[in-house]
Amino acid sequence: MTNQHQDSKISSTLFNFKNLSTIGFFVILFSFTPALSFAEVFIPDHEYVGYFDSNGIYTVVGNIKNELEYAVLPTITVSVNDNGNILSKTILHVPLATNTEIPFKIKFYDVVSKSPELLPAEFIYEITTKNPIPIEVLYDETLIKHDDGHLTGRIQNTGDQIIYNPKIYAVIHGYERVLDIGQNVEQIEKIEPGEIIEFTMYPDPSITDEVFYYSCFAPVDTTVIPVIAKKNGGEFDFRYDSGAWYSAAKFDESGTSMTMRGYNSYPLETYANFEFPPISGNEKFSVTMDGKPIEFIQSMDEMGFWHVAYTVEPTSQGVVKISGFDKGLPPEMPTIPTWVKQNADWWTTQQISDSEFLEGIDFLFEKQILSVPERDVVAESQWKIPSWVKNSAGWWSEDKISDDEFLNIIENLVKREILIV
Repeated sequence: MTNQHQDSKISSTLFNFKNLSTIGFFVILFSFTPALSFAEVFIPDHEYVGYFDSNGIYTVVGNIKNELEYAVLPTITVSVNDNGNILSKTILHVPLATNTEIPFKIKFYDVVSKSPELLPAEFIYEITTKNPIPIEVLYDETLIKHDDGHLTGRIQNTGDQIIYNPKIYAVIHGYERVLDIGQNVEQIEKIEPGEIIEFTMYPDPSITDEVFYYSCFAPVDTTVIPVIAKKNGGEFDFRYDSGAWYSAAKFDESGTSMTMRGYNSYPLETYANFEFPPISGNEKFSVTMDGKPIEFIQSMDEMGFWHVAYTVEPTSQGVVKISGFDKGLPPEMPTIPTWVKQNADWWTTQQISDSEFLEGIDFLFEKQILSVPERDVVAESQWKIPSWVKNSAGWWSEDKISDDEFLNIIENLVKREILIV
């Protein structure tokens, strides 16, 4: 949705620059208040609202826009004055490519007053690299807002690569004001180039009768909600992606079982996918809902994190218990996944081909572990790497140079177009 009113932008009143890493990232800190501003990363005040959802939970929604000439990765802090008690929540948003906008939603389960005051949002952001997601909502007769307020439509992958786990967000409007943020209820595991897939969005039941239209459709390829739970005297950080919401995560005294309260307000089946850092790497989980076992899938992703995924029933809520955690806290995860380093060892000893080794390097760019401004993405058939790079890869696989040193070498080679991937 194009902003029509420059004077309605939520302005920057505080900013500074800080060097983040050896690849020259910067952090910019903004504190937002509704006023005239020339800031180019902003939240319009008319798209930043709070309301009580159908479960009585105070919910804040907003739409953050990036009009800069480069991509950013925002971290957003939202605060609420609850009868003099200031409650704050922080989320790491998804990367915003230049000239894009992506909504967000935060729930405050501990608000007790009937009229809390929503305070101006604050956020920091890193300059990063991110191209717009090549997914388009099809604006045709299949895009329908139904009488009960929900929306059905179709999306198409207009790019030339498979997109995994895409999600569609939208701003939901009443006749005169923003009401809510919607997202597709169904999990979309992947969408092939040219493929068309149907999706469904529902507003919260508390505002169903007020829905007038949907706008600002925003495709993303990563959506996770960070959570921190106390565990064995420390903090256990994990994330989840779901059409439902989860709160009050806590571990038992042993640190081996965690409980949360889950809410699915929608009249459709949805999903939950939890991402946990490994402690031993040998964890075997079990999942119950209100004490009854439920079917789930346990897997480990390419970064080495555990995933626990299951189906969430329509209009359901209850206490989820996930057991099987090892005692203690997770060790620090390596910057580069173990399998990429193993590939380097196999490549230097001629056990795998150049293209197989470069698949790992390409993965580092996809996950933004490596970043080179204005890198041209080429077809796999055009990848090339000089044989002498095996010296550096060998040193790295033998721990003679650090992860950061190896990343700097690869970034330098790509910038100079000696290595093409």
